[in-house]
Amino acid sequence: MNEATRIRLPIRLWACVTALLLVAPTLVVVPLSFTGKRSFSFPIEGWSLQWYEKFFTDPNWLGSLGTSLSVAVVVGVIATVLGTCAAYGLKGLRGRLAATAQVAMMLPILIPGIVAAIAIFGLYLRWQLSGSALGVILAHITLALPFVLIPVGTALRGLDDTLTRAASVLGAGPAARFLQVELPILLPGILTGFVFAFVTSLDEVVVAYFLQSPTLRTLPVQMYSSVTRETDPSIAAASTLLLAFSTLIILIPRLVQVVQERRAAKRLGDVE
Repeated sequence: MNEATRIRLPIRLWACVTALLLVAPTLVVVPLSFTGKRSFSFPIEGWSLQWYEKFFTDPNWLGSLGTSLSVAVVVGVIATVLGTCAAYGLKGLRGRLAATAQVAMMLPILIPGIVAAIAIFGLYLRWQLSGSALGVILAHITLALPFVLIPVGTALRGLDDTLTRAASVLGAGPAARFLQVELPILLPGILTGFVFAFVTSLDEVVVAYFLQSPTLRTLPVQMYSSVTRETDPSIAAASTLLLAFSTLIILIPRLVQVVQERRAAKRLGDVE
């Protein structure tokens, strides 16, 4: 065993242990969603799909799911556009101004969720946005922006400026340079930012709990309210569906990257 292998092996083992600790709770939630009894006892006694049936027939669960998906889509699109523009703006800054702007954009990640929720709730009471869909969307966009800025900013740092200058010399305007030269290179980062923004909005509960109203309740808020009121395994079914959907969405950028790498390798093989 060479020295590189001896170094990598403990790191890989530690990564596996950490991943197992993170995934272990979901290994309990998924079977609980199929329990045949109205309890959270584990291991389960009997198998049933009754809680999934209740989830898809209860208007409270379906309404909150529709609200979460609608808000997450809007937040994902707007946050991706704003985050991409912010990444371009930060790229043009230098020195202390760039560092200050970077830290300011990262504040939604650094500030505890409960602190952000109280601050937003206080402002919304003054602005009369509490309990409105617009208020939830604006709050979620603020929380999601850093998750767009990071992957798009990373992609921008890997962009070769000579390609843009070459396109400019050949007569391409700003829009043509972005669409034909920069966008194909930045697309994986932009798509990753959209996915992270979408999932951030879909899973967010603290701010949404403060901003809820009788007619506006997201799925995470409905899950929290359900578990605090009664023992209802429907929350396990909702958690399993949310977990599966979020995982699928997060895997999309990786699948796109794999497809692009295979196409690039195929084109390279054809040229050779």
